[in-house]
Amino acid sequence: MTAADIQETGRALAEHALELPGLTAGRTVAAYVSVGTEPATLPLLEALRTRGVRVLLPALLPDNDLDWGEYTGPDCLEQVRHGGKMALSEPSGPRLGPDAVTAADVVLLPGLAVDARGMRLGRGGGSYDRVLARLERAGARPRLVVLLYDTEVVARVPAEAHDRPVHAVVTPSGVRRFPVP
Repeated sequence: MTAADIQETGRALAEHALELPGLTAGRTVAAYVSVGTEPATLPLLEALRTRGVRVLLPALLPDNDLDWGEYTGPDCLEQVRHGGKMALSEPSGPRLGPDAVTAADVVLLPGLAVDARGMRLGRGGGSYDRVLARLERAGARPRLVVLLYDTEVVARVPAEAHDRPVHAVVTPSGVRRFPVP
């Protein structure tokens, strides 16, 4: 995909994501800044921020856990390279701690695919598995939403006992909700 294609799909994704009542009615949304060829998330982050939603963004810790900082606009982002991994855009402001995510009404998750059950296939680093476990331990029950391309919604992905289904997937062509208890 070209950079223009990625930006265009990001705008479509943001438009559809904003149809989710929990996303725009939420006071706090934990999100992420897309990397590489992932659907662009900056249009959605900006739309949420301008609507008065508090947006938390992750900062990768050395053990692959995630700390959180507040997104205050594109100027708050800095490129951070973690070892031999690709550079990530992280918030430059104060860190709020790994437990800050437990205050989120919605958690937007990256992934490689999601299946008809709502099971998300992550990138394998375990960062978001830790986030989901932290939410469960805290008794927090935010809406879990994965942002993907249409071709990444598949019949079935492998799942392990610790994996949790998401409530919805947003793609450039629309929203699909899953019956998650």
